[in-house]
Amino acid sequence: MDLAPLRERDFALLFTAGLISLTGNWVLSVALPLAVLGLTGSPAAVSVVVVASLLGTISAGAVAGVYVDRWDRRRVVVTVNVLQVVALLPLLLVRTADDVWIVVVVAFATQALAQFFQPAENALLPQLVDATRLPAANALNALNNNVARLVGPALGGVIAVAGGLAGAAVLDAATFAVAAVLCGLIRGRHRAEASDNRDLRRELLEGLRAVAHNRIVRAIFVIIAVSSVGEGMMGTLFAVYVTKALHAGGRELGWLMSAQAVGGIIGSLAATRITARFRPVPLITTCWTFFGVVDVIIFNYPRWDTTFWPVLALFVVVGIPVGIHVGAIWTLFQIETPDRLRGRAFSAIWLGASIASVVGAGIAGALGDRIDVLTLLTVQGAGCVVAGLSFRLLAGKGPGSLVRPEPQPKAAEATAH
Repeated sequence: MDLAPLRERDFALLFTAGLISLTGNWVLSVALPLAVLGLTGSPAAVSVVVVASLLGTISAGAVAGVYVDRWDRRRVVVTVNVLQVVALLPLLLVRTADDVWIVVVVAFATQALAQFFQPAENALLPQLVDATRLPAANALNALNNNVARLVGPALGGVIAVAGGLAGAAVLDAATFAVAAVLCGLIRGRHRAEASDNRDLRRELLEGLRAVAHNRIVRAIFVIIAVSSVGEGMMGTLFAVYVTKALHAGGRELGWLMSAQAVGGIIGSLAATRITARFRPVPLITTCWTFFGVVDVIIFNYPRWDTTFWPVLALFVVVGIPVGIHVGAIWTLFQIETPDRLRGRAFSAIWLGASIASVVGAGIAGALGDRIDVLTLLTVQGAGCVVAGLSFRLLAGKGPGSLVRPEPQPKAAEATAH
Protein backbone atom coordinates (compact mmCIF):
# COMPACT_ATOMS: atom_id res chain seq x y z
CA MET A 1 0.00 0.00 0.00
CA ASP A 2 1.12 3.58 -0.68
CA LEU A 3 0.31 5.96 2.17
CA ALA A 4 2.69 8.68 0.96
CA PRO A 5 -0.11 11.21 0.22
CA LEU A 6 -0.91 11.27 3.94
CA ARG A 7 2.49 12.88 4.48
CA GLU A 8 1.19 15.87 2.51
CA ARG A 9 -0.20 18.08 5.30
CA ASP A 10 -3.11 19.60 3.39
CA PHE A 11 -4.27 16.30 1.90
CA ALA A 12 -4.07 14.68 5.33
CA LEU A 13 -6.38 17.40 6.67
CA LEU A 14 -8.91 16.84 3.86
CA PHE A 15 -8.68 13.05 4.29
CA THR A 16 -9.25 13.20 8.05
CA ALA A 17 -12.10 15.68 7.72
CA GLY A 18 -13.81 13.42 5.19
CA LEU A 19 -13.40 10.31 7.32
CA ILE A 20 -14.92 12.01 10.37
CA SER A 21 -17.88 13.62 8.59
CA LEU A 22 -18.69 10.52 6.52
CA THR A 23 -18.81 8.41 9.67
CA GLY A 24 -21.28 10.88 11.14
CA ASN A 25 -23.38 10.68 7.98
CA TRP A 26 -23.59 6.90 8.22
CA VAL A 27 -24.62 7.17 11.88
CA LEU A 28 -27.49 9.45 10.95
CA SER A 29 -28.44 7.38 7.90
CA VAL A 30 -29.18 4.46 10.23
CA ALA A 31 -30.78 6.42 13.08
CA LEU A 32 -33.02 8.68 10.97
CA PRO A 33 -35.25 6.08 9.22
CA LEU A 34 -35.50 4.12 12.48
CA ALA A 35 -36.68 7.27 14.26
CA VAL A 36 -39.22 8.19 11.57
CA LEU A 37 -40.59 4.67 11.49
CA GLY A 38 -40.78 4.62 15.30
CA LEU A 39 -42.66 7.92 15.42
CA THR A 40 -45.10 7.25 12.59
CA GLY A 41 -45.21 3.48 12.18
CA SER A 42 -45.43 4.21 8.46
CA PRO A 43 -42.95 3.05 5.79
CA ALA A 44 -44.54 5.69 3.56
CA ALA A 45 -43.22 8.41 5.89
CA VAL A 46 -39.71 6.98 5.51
CA SER A 47 -40.10 7.01 1.72
CA VAL A 48 -41.07 10.71 1.84
CA VAL A 49 -37.79 11.44 3.62
CA VAL A 50 -35.88 9.44 0.99
CA VAL A 51 -37.62 11.33 -1.83
CA ALA A 52 -36.80 14.65 -0.15
CA SER A 53 -33.13 13.64 -0.07
CA LEU A 54 -33.20 12.78 -3.76
CA LEU A 55 -34.93 16.05 -4.63
CA GLY A 56 -32.25 17.95 -2.70
CA THR A 57 -29.57 16.09 -4.63
CA ILE A 58 -31.13 16.73 -8.04
CA SER A 59 -32.20 20.36 -7.52
CA ALA A 60 -28.86 21.58 -6.15
CA GLY A 61 -26.77 19.25 -8.28
CA ALA A 62 -27.92 21.01 -11.43
CA VAL A 63 -26.13 24.26 -10.52
CA ALA A 64 -23.67 23.50 -7.71
CA GLY A 65 -20.74 22.82 -10.02
CA VAL A 66 -20.99 26.30 -11.56
CA TYR A 67 -20.44 27.96 -8.21
CA VAL A 68 -17.73 25.51 -7.20
CA ASP A 69 -15.84 26.60 -10.32
CA ARG A 70 -16.41 30.26 -9.44
CA TRP A 71 -15.48 30.13 -5.76
CA ASP A 72 -12.43 29.13 -3.76
CA ARG A 73 -12.83 25.35 -3.33
CA ARG A 74 -11.28 25.36 0.17
CA ARG A 75 -13.78 27.96 1.32
CA VAL A 76 -16.61 25.94 -0.21
CA VAL A 77 -15.77 22.79 1.78
CA VAL A 78 -15.37 24.80 4.98
CA THR A 79 -18.62 26.72 4.48
CA VAL A 80 -20.62 23.61 3.56
CA ASN A 81 -19.42 21.81 6.69
CA VAL A 82 -20.49 24.76 8.83
CA LEU A 83 -23.89 24.99 7.12
CA GLN A 84 -24.40 21.25 7.62
CA VAL A 85 -24.08 21.81 11.38
CA VAL A 86 -26.80 24.47 11.22
CA ALA A 87 -29.03 22.36 8.96
CA LEU A 88 -28.94 19.38 11.35
CA LEU A 89 -29.88 21.28 14.52
CA PRO A 90 -33.67 21.36 13.81
CA LEU A 91 -33.70 17.57 14.29
CA LEU A 92 -33.39 18.28 18.03
CA LEU A 93 -36.98 19.60 17.88
CA VAL A 94 -38.47 16.35 16.56
CA ARG A 95 -40.59 14.75 19.28
CA THR A 96 -43.78 13.37 17.71
CA ALA A 97 -45.15 12.21 14.38
CA ASP A 98 -46.39 15.76 13.74
CA ASP A 99 -42.75 16.91 13.69
CA VAL A 100 -41.65 14.58 10.89
CA TRP A 101 -41.97 17.45 8.39
CA ILE A 102 -38.83 18.83 10.05
CA VAL A 103 -36.98 15.64 9.12
CA VAL A 104 -38.16 16.03 5.52
CA VAL A 105 -36.85 19.61 5.33
CA VAL A 106 -33.53 18.63 6.92
CA ALA A 107 -33.12 15.69 4.53
CA PHE A 108 -33.62 18.01 1.57
CA ALA A 109 -31.27 20.71 2.92
CA THR A 110 -28.40 18.42 3.92
CA GLN A 111 -28.40 16.63 0.55
CA ALA A 112 -28.56 19.93 -1.31
CA LEU A 113 -25.52 21.17 0.63
CA ALA A 114 -23.66 17.93 -0.10
CA GLN A 115 -23.92 18.68 -3.83
CA PHE A 116 -21.61 21.66 -3.29
CA PHE A 117 -19.15 19.73 -1.13
CA GLN A 118 -18.57 16.73 -3.40
CA PRO A 119 -17.46 18.56 -6.57
CA ALA A 120 -15.43 21.02 -4.48
CA GLU A 121 -13.60 18.18 -2.75
CA ASN A 122 -12.99 16.39 -6.05
CA ALA A 123 -11.65 19.57 -7.68
CA LEU A 124 -9.56 20.51 -4.63
CA LEU A 125 -7.84 17.17 -4.14
CA PRO A 126 -5.46 17.41 -7.16
CA GLN A 127 -4.22 20.74 -5.80
CA LEU A 128 -3.11 19.20 -2.51
CA VAL A 129 -0.76 16.42 -3.67
CA ASP A 130 2.04 15.97 -6.17
CA ALA A 131 0.85 14.70 -9.55
CA THR A 132 2.73 11.42 -9.05
CA ARG A 133 0.69 10.76 -5.90
CA LEU A 134 -2.73 11.62 -7.30
CA PRO A 135 -3.84 7.98 -7.94
CA ALA A 136 -2.86 6.96 -4.40
CA ALA A 137 -4.59 10.04 -2.97
CA ASN A 138 -7.87 9.20 -4.73
CA ALA A 139 -7.60 5.59 -3.56
CA LEU A 140 -7.16 6.80 0.02
CA ASN A 141 -10.12 9.12 -0.39
CA ALA A 142 -12.18 6.12 -1.48
CA LEU A 143 -10.90 4.29 1.60
CA ASN A 144 -12.72 6.92 3.70
CA ASN A 145 -16.08 5.83 2.34
CA ASN A 146 -15.49 2.19 3.18
CA VAL A 147 -14.09 2.78 6.66
CA ALA A 148 -17.03 5.09 7.44
CA ARG A 149 -19.44 2.52 6.02
CA LEU A 150 -17.93 -0.14 8.26
CA VAL A 151 -17.95 1.90 11.47
CA GLY A 152 -20.88 4.30 11.00
CA PRO A 153 -23.86 1.91 10.70
CA ALA A 154 -22.83 -0.10 13.75
CA LEU A 155 -22.32 3.09 15.75
CA GLY A 156 -25.59 4.48 14.40
CA GLY A 157 -27.51 1.46 15.63
CA VAL A 158 -26.11 1.91 19.14
CA ILE A 159 -26.80 5.65 19.19
CA ALA A 160 -30.32 5.18 17.80
CA VAL A 161 -31.11 3.02 20.82
CA ALA A 162 -29.24 5.09 23.42
CA GLY A 163 -29.77 8.66 22.24
CA GLY A 164 -32.45 8.51 19.58
CA LEU A 165 -32.59 10.89 16.65
CA ALA A 166 -31.36 13.81 18.76
CA GLY A 167 -28.23 11.91 19.80
CA ALA A 168 -27.44 10.93 16.22
CA ALA A 169 -28.04 14.50 15.00
CA VAL A 170 -25.72 15.97 17.65
CA LEU A 171 -22.99 13.49 16.78
CA ASP A 172 -23.33 14.12 13.04
CA ALA A 173 -23.29 17.90 13.60
CA ALA A 174 -20.17 17.55 15.75
CA THR A 175 -18.38 15.61 12.99
CA PHE A 176 -19.16 18.39 10.51
CA ALA A 177 -17.89 21.00 12.97
CA VAL A 178 -14.59 19.15 13.37
CA ALA A 179 -14.36 18.72 9.58
CA ALA A 180 -14.88 22.46 9.10
CA VAL A 181 -11.98 23.24 11.43
CA LEU A 182 -9.68 20.73 9.71
CA CYS A 183 -10.54 21.98 6.22
CA GLY A 184 -10.02 25.55 7.43
CA LEU A 185 -6.40 24.66 8.21
CA ILE A 186 -5.68 23.81 4.55
CA ARG A 187 -3.24 26.41 3.24
CA GLY A 188 -3.57 28.74 0.29
CA ARG A 189 -6.35 29.78 -2.05
CA HIS A 190 -7.74 27.25 -4.48
CA ARG A 191 -9.90 29.10 -6.95
CA ALA A 192 -10.20 27.95 -10.57
CA GLU A 193 -9.12 30.26 -13.38
CA ALA A 194 -11.51 33.19 -13.30
CA SER A 195 -13.94 33.77 -16.16
CA ASP A 196 -14.80 37.33 -17.20
CA ASN A 197 -18.21 36.36 -18.57
CA ARG A 198 -20.28 34.83 -15.78
CA ASP A 199 -23.59 33.57 -17.01
CA LEU A 200 -25.27 30.62 -15.32
CA ARG A 201 -26.72 29.12 -18.50
CA ARG A 202 -23.46 29.47 -20.44
CA GLU A 203 -21.42 28.02 -17.59
CA LEU A 204 -23.78 25.06 -17.25
CA LEU A 205 -23.46 24.36 -20.96
CA GLU A 206 -19.67 24.53 -20.66
CA GLY A 207 -19.78 21.86 -17.98
CA LEU A 208 -22.03 19.63 -20.07
CA ARG A 209 -19.74 20.08 -23.08
CA ALA A 210 -16.76 19.10 -20.92
CA VAL A 211 -18.49 15.77 -20.37
CA ALA A 212 -19.93 15.31 -23.87
CA HIS A 213 -16.84 16.29 -25.90
CA ASN A 214 -14.22 14.28 -24.02
CA ARG A 215 -14.40 10.62 -24.95
CA ILE A 216 -13.12 9.33 -21.61
CA VAL A 217 -15.19 11.67 -19.42
CA ARG A 218 -18.26 10.79 -21.49
CA ALA A 219 -17.55 7.10 -20.89
CA ILE A 220 -17.24 7.78 -17.15
CA PHE A 221 -20.63 9.51 -17.22
CA VAL A 222 -22.23 6.52 -18.96
CA ILE A 223 -20.75 3.81 -16.76
CA ILE A 224 -21.68 5.62 -13.54
CA ALA A 225 -25.21 6.33 -14.79
CA VAL A 226 -25.75 2.70 -15.81
CA SER A 227 -24.44 1.40 -12.49
CA SER A 228 -26.60 3.92 -10.62
CA VAL A 229 -29.74 2.42 -12.15
CA GLY A 230 -28.58 -0.84 -10.56
CA GLU A 231 -27.85 0.93 -7.26
CA GLY A 232 -31.41 2.28 -7.22
CA MET A 233 -32.75 -1.24 -7.81
CA MET A 234 -30.40 -2.65 -5.18
CA GLY A 235 -31.39 -0.06 -2.58
CA THR A 236 -35.06 -0.91 -3.09
CA LEU A 237 -34.73 -4.69 -3.23
CA PHE A 238 -31.79 -5.51 -0.96
CA ALA A 239 -33.86 -5.94 2.21
CA VAL A 240 -36.27 -8.16 0.24
CA TYR A 241 -33.35 -10.28 -0.97
CA VAL A 242 -32.01 -10.74 2.57
CA THR A 243 -35.34 -11.48 4.22
CA LYS A 244 -37.18 -13.48 1.55
CA ALA A 245 -34.43 -15.10 -0.52
CA LEU A 246 -31.89 -15.77 2.25
CA HIS A 247 -34.53 -16.10 5.01
CA ALA A 248 -32.40 -13.85 7.22
CA GLY A 249 -33.06 -10.63 9.13
CA GLY A 250 -31.81 -7.17 10.03
CA ARG A 251 -28.72 -8.48 11.81
CA GLU A 252 -27.58 -10.36 8.72
CA LEU A 253 -28.36 -7.36 6.52
CA GLY A 254 -25.95 -5.30 8.63
CA TRP A 255 -23.31 -8.01 8.38
CA LEU A 256 -23.51 -7.98 4.59
CA MET A 257 -23.10 -4.18 4.49
CA SER A 258 -20.07 -4.45 6.74
CA ALA A 259 -18.64 -7.32 4.67
CA GLN A 260 -18.74 -5.24 1.50
CA ALA A 261 -17.09 -2.38 3.39
CA VAL A 262 -14.29 -4.74 4.46
CA GLY A 263 -13.77 -5.72 0.83
CA GLY A 264 -13.78 -2.05 -0.14
CA ILE A 265 -11.09 -1.28 2.44
CA ILE A 266 -8.92 -4.11 1.10
CA GLY A 267 -9.44 -2.88 -2.47
CA SER A 268 -8.75 0.76 -1.59
CA LEU A 269 -5.49 -0.11 0.16
CA ALA A 270 -4.42 -2.26 -2.78
CA ALA A 271 -5.43 0.51 -5.19
CA THR A 272 -2.86 2.92 -3.76
CA ARG A 273 -0.29 0.81 -5.66
CA ILE A 274 -2.33 -0.87 -8.39
CA THR A 275 -3.81 2.27 -9.96
CA ALA A 276 -0.33 3.67 -10.65
CA ARG A 277 0.92 0.48 -12.32
CA PHE A 278 -1.80 -0.50 -14.79
CA ARG A 279 -3.48 1.20 -17.71
CA PRO A 280 -6.58 2.84 -16.22
CA VAL A 281 -9.21 1.97 -18.85
CA PRO A 282 -8.53 -1.82 -18.84
CA LEU A 283 -8.23 -1.73 -15.04
CA ILE A 284 -11.62 -0.05 -14.62
CA THR A 285 -13.18 -2.38 -17.20
CA THR A 286 -11.84 -5.45 -15.39
CA CYS A 287 -13.01 -4.26 -11.97
CA TRP A 288 -16.50 -3.39 -13.17
CA THR A 289 -16.93 -6.64 -15.09
CA PHE A 290 -15.66 -8.73 -12.18
CA PHE A 291 -18.02 -6.88 -9.83
CA GLY A 292 -20.99 -7.66 -12.08
CA VAL A 293 -20.08 -11.35 -12.39
CA VAL A 294 -19.80 -11.74 -8.61
CA ASP A 295 -23.10 -9.87 -8.20
CA VAL A 296 -24.81 -12.33 -10.55
CA ILE A 297 -23.43 -15.23 -8.48
CA ILE A 298 -24.56 -13.61 -5.22
CA PHE A 299 -28.10 -13.00 -6.41
CA ASN A 300 -28.53 -16.48 -7.86
CA TYR A 301 -26.96 -18.34 -4.93
CA PRO A 302 -30.29 -18.67 -3.04
CA ARG A 303 -31.63 -20.72 -5.96
CA TRP A 304 -29.21 -23.46 -4.86
CA ASP A 305 -28.72 -22.93 -1.13
CA THR A 306 -29.49 -20.45 1.67
CA THR A 307 -26.47 -21.10 3.92
CA PHE A 308 -25.46 -17.60 4.93
CA TRP A 309 -21.65 -17.64 5.25
CA PRO A 310 -20.88 -18.11 1.50
CA VAL A 311 -22.91 -14.99 0.74
CA LEU A 312 -21.05 -13.10 3.47
CA ALA A 313 -17.72 -14.15 1.91
CA LEU A 314 -18.90 -13.13 -1.56
CA PHE A 315 -19.83 -9.68 -0.26
CA VAL A 316 -16.24 -9.22 0.90
CA VAL A 317 -15.04 -10.30 -2.55
CA VAL A 318 -17.43 -7.99 -4.41
CA GLY A 319 -16.25 -5.01 -2.38
CA ILE A 320 -12.62 -5.38 -3.52
CA PRO A 321 -13.04 -4.25 -7.18
CA VAL A 322 -15.16 -1.32 -5.99
CA GLY A 323 -12.33 -0.18 -3.71
CA ILE A 324 -9.90 -0.41 -6.63
CA HIS A 325 -11.90 1.24 -9.40
CA VAL A 326 -13.27 4.25 -7.48
CA GLY A 327 -9.84 5.82 -7.02
CA ALA A 328 -8.87 4.99 -10.61
CA ILE A 329 -11.99 6.42 -12.21
CA TRP A 330 -11.83 9.74 -10.34
CA THR A 331 -8.12 10.15 -11.01
CA LEU A 332 -8.84 9.55 -14.70
CA PHE A 333 -11.61 12.15 -14.53
CA GLN A 334 -9.33 14.70 -12.86
CA ILE A 335 -6.50 14.39 -15.36
CA GLU A 336 -8.90 14.53 -18.33
CA THR A 337 -10.89 17.57 -17.12
CA PRO A 338 -9.43 21.11 -16.97
CA ASP A 339 -9.39 22.56 -13.48
CA ARG A 340 -11.66 25.46 -14.43
CA LEU A 341 -14.39 22.99 -15.51
CA ARG A 342 -13.87 20.25 -12.95
CA GLY A 343 -16.64 21.26 -10.56
CA ARG A 344 -19.26 21.53 -13.31
CA ALA A 345 -18.25 18.29 -15.01
CA PHE A 346 -18.29 16.40 -11.69
CA SER A 347 -21.74 17.80 -10.86
CA ALA A 348 -23.04 16.76 -14.28
CA ILE A 349 -21.84 13.19 -13.72
CA TRP A 350 -23.28 13.10 -10.20
CA LEU A 351 -26.60 14.59 -11.33
CA GLY A 352 -26.87 11.90 -14.01
CA ALA A 353 -26.14 9.26 -11.38
CA SER A 354 -28.83 10.64 -9.06
CA ILE A 355 -31.48 10.67 -11.78
CA ALA A 356 -30.45 7.14 -12.79
CA SER A 357 -30.84 5.98 -9.18
CA VAL A 358 -34.38 7.32 -9.13
CA VAL A 359 -35.08 5.44 -12.36
CA GLY A 360 -33.66 2.24 -10.86
CA ALA A 361 -35.75 2.58 -7.73
CA GLY A 362 -38.83 3.19 -9.88
CA ILE A 363 -38.15 0.08 -11.98
CA ALA A 364 -37.72 -2.03 -8.86
CA GLY A 365 -40.87 -0.61 -7.30
CA ALA A 366 -42.95 -1.15 -10.44
CA LEU A 367 -41.73 -4.68 -11.16
CA GLY A 368 -41.02 -5.93 -7.65
CA ASP A 369 -44.45 -7.51 -7.23
CA ARG A 370 -44.48 -9.07 -10.70
CA ILE A 371 -40.95 -10.41 -11.14
CA ASP A 372 -39.06 -12.33 -8.46
CA VAL A 373 -36.32 -10.42 -6.66
CA LEU A 374 -33.54 -12.80 -7.75
CA THR A 375 -34.29 -12.20 -11.42
CA LEU A 376 -34.41 -8.42 -11.00
CA LEU A 377 -31.13 -8.34 -9.10
CA THR A 378 -29.54 -10.66 -11.65
CA VAL A 379 -30.43 -8.09 -14.31
CA GLN A 380 -28.76 -5.46 -12.12
CA GLY A 381 -25.56 -7.54 -11.91
CA ALA A 382 -25.60 -8.27 -15.64
CA GLY A 383 -25.99 -4.53 -16.23
CA CYS A 384 -22.68 -3.95 -14.42
CA VAL A 385 -20.99 -6.49 -16.70
CA VAL A 386 -22.38 -4.73 -19.77
CA ALA A 387 -21.35 -1.33 -18.34
CA GLY A 388 -17.80 -2.53 -17.71
CA LEU A 389 -17.36 -3.94 -21.21
CA SER A 390 -19.00 -0.85 -22.74
CA PHE A 391 -16.57 1.40 -20.90
CA ARG A 392 -13.68 -0.14 -22.83
CA LEU A 393 -15.46 0.53 -26.12
CA LEU A 394 -16.57 4.05 -25.21
CA ALA A 395 -13.31 5.22 -23.61
CA GLY A 396 -10.98 3.68 -26.17
CA LYS A 397 -7.43 2.79 -25.28
CA GLY A 398 -7.06 5.65 -22.82
CA PRO A 399 -3.83 6.97 -21.31
CA GLY A 400 -0.97 4.62 -20.54
CA SER A 401 -0.85 5.64 -16.88
CA LEU A 402 -2.65 7.74 -14.30
CA VAL A 403 0.66 9.15 -13.08
CA ARG A 404 1.47 12.57 -14.48
CA PRO A 405 5.10 13.63 -14.01
CA GLU A 406 4.40 17.34 -14.46
CA PRO A 407 3.61 19.09 -11.15
CA GLN A 408 0.04 20.05 -10.39
CA PRO A 409 -0.53 23.60 -9.05
CA LYS A 410 0.12 23.54 -5.31
CA ALA A 411 -1.10 25.90 -2.61
CA ALA A 412 1.56 28.52 -3.21
CA GLU A 413 0.77 28.65 -6.93
CA ALA A 414 -2.98 28.62 -6.34
CA THR A 415 -2.64 31.86 -4.35
CA ALA A 416 -1.88 33.68 -7.58
CA HIS A 417 -5.36 33.04 -9.02
